[in-house]
Amino acid sequence: MHPVRVGVVGVGHLGYHHARHYAQLPGVSLVGVADPDAGRGQKAAEDFGAPWFKTIEALIEAGVDAVSVAAPTSAHGAVAAAFLDAGVDVLVEKPMAANTDEAERMVALARRHGRILQVGHIERFNGAVIALFAAIKRPRFIECHRLSPYPNRGDDVSVVLDLMIHDLEIVLALDGSELTSMDAAGVPVFSEFEDIANVRLRFASGCVANLTCSRISLERMRKIRIFEQDAYLSTDYSDQEVLVYRKKAGSPRSVQNPMDLISVESLPVHRDEPLRRELESFVACVRDRVRPVVSGEDGLAALRLAERIEAFIRAQR
Repeated sequence: MHPVRVGVVGVGHLGYHHARHYAQLPGVSLVGVADPDAGRGQKAAEDFGAPWFKTIEALIEAGVDAVSVAAPTSAHGAVAAAFLDAGVDVLVEKPMAANTDEAERMVALARRHGRILQVGHIERFNGAVIALFAAIKRPRFIECHRLSPYPNRGDDVSVVLDLMIHDLEIVLALDGSELTSMDAAGVPVFSEFEDIANVRLRFASGCVANLTCSRISLERMRKIRIFEQDAYLSTDYSDQEVLVYRKKAGSPRSVQNPMDLISVESLPVHRDEPLRRELESFVACVRDRVRPVVSGEDGLAALRLAERIEAFIRAQR
């Protein structure tokens, strides 16, 4: 089997690690990296034994089957379009585009050319999230917290597009029914966009989701809690741990401590680096021509919801 020939566009903080993994994955050949910054490009080229190209056109000419687009969000639409037009499969980091118009064009191009378009919602490849999805039946209430200190990068978009969009994509995957109502608030603190935000979503299924995100927190937190009819599941993304709480048979009046009627189970989780899993999955989709875990359509749905939340917040000012 011929190796899948891949490239990486943008080798800053995240793109560098895309190149690192591609250089190590079996059945993959890292053809090169493209970045207008010579310092970043040459470092990645030296570290991973692949040439640096200053332009995406040069990377396309080098002959790639697939590419990771880890450039700034504002460039996603144009860069992805160039590769899709050239017949190259694309993994584009989240958010997939600066706006839904660009994202819709990307999805249309992928369909027209019969190309794979995957969006880099990395949490779907977190071992804990994989275990969570296998255990969930019918969520009734979902609560998400994603908090971090100010990053000094990624603040060219709001925290809704920077952080919350991870959890929005997961919520949409857990409950695919129509959104019926929304209430949201958010404020800018250090950037010109919202740096902290909260939204409460109600879906036609009756499920309610409450999401809070902040990039001005003193501590880091990445958790999702889900309530079902007969269970409560708590997931820590960072520790890759899922705890399931269930009520045992019996009445609270029959025991001294009613909490003794609650059982706690830790789900088995296969812990691995989520980015490596994500890239392995992308390469498998390229090789086998199958739909990605997070397709262009899935990324577009998450982006549409994120834009609706931003619009709701800004309309309240």
